[in-house]
Amino acid sequence: MSPPRVLTVAGSDSGGGAGIQADLKTMLALGVHGMSVLTAVTAQNSVGVQGAWELPVPAVRAQYRSVVDDIGVDAVKTGMLASAELVEAVAELLAGTDAPVVVDPVGVSKHGDPLLAASALDAVRTALLPLATVATPNLDEVARLTGVRVDSEADLRRAAAAVLAYGPKWALVKGGHLPGDAVDLLTDGTDEFLLRAPRHDNRHTHGTGCTLASAIASQLAKGQSVPEAVATAKEYVTGAIAAGFALGAGIGPVHHGWALRPGTGPGSPAA
Repeated sequence: MSPPRVLTVAGSDSGGGAGIQADLKTMLALGVHGMSVLTAVTAQNSVGVQGAWELPVPAVRAQYRSVVDDIGVDAVKTGMLASAELVEAVAELLAGTDAPVVVDPVGVSKHGDPLLAASALDAVRTALLPLATVATPNLDEVARLTGVRVDSEADLRRAAAAVLAYGPKWALVKGGHLPGDAVDLLTDGTDEFLLRAPRHDNRHTHGTGCTLASAIASQLAKGQSVPEAVATAKEYVTGAIAAGFALGAGIGPVHHGWALRPGTGPGSPAA
């Protein structure tokens, strides 16, 4: 049988730690078939983003139609969309696709480099978020989208309510930037789930947001409910952070293959 099909609509990270590259690695690790629609190309490494170039809307639309019309899709994840024009085009495509959608409203890179034009925020709010099965903003993205600033765990509920006001079915507000344990709040406005994990003393966390959103989409494609998918994805990304490794002179990536059993692949002693 074919594995579940998951499509990422996002930008490329030439350093391999985030973006399309992280998405596809996550999907492979979690046993689904990853497919991609490239929205932008970045020159990016462990110390920052040196350049970014968005693709034309017709190129994005053609990639999407090529994949979805032939192969089909069981879940979609969106990441870097760069401009209002791309956000609106992707939203139009998603509106005609019968699959759960995980929206990671990427605004800046791990190093603070902008990946979404300020002029695109309204399009994210009005066109993209209403289509989301799950929206996964971090605290900086919540502030940009809603104006709500989170300074403590007690503020997470107010932030989630502000995100839900734009129409996603579920909001996952990621509290990783708060001190203490890594605490996220998942809610649909009625049910609430507080997901808590120990904070690992590891600075190599490049790609965490992309990885988490892709893991959620992968689990949704397997048929899990949103709370189940988010809990499973949180466990996966926590392990990937713990196994993150140094790469280059700056912030290294999380380890997407941390849970794969070593020593069983081609060329290994056990092969």
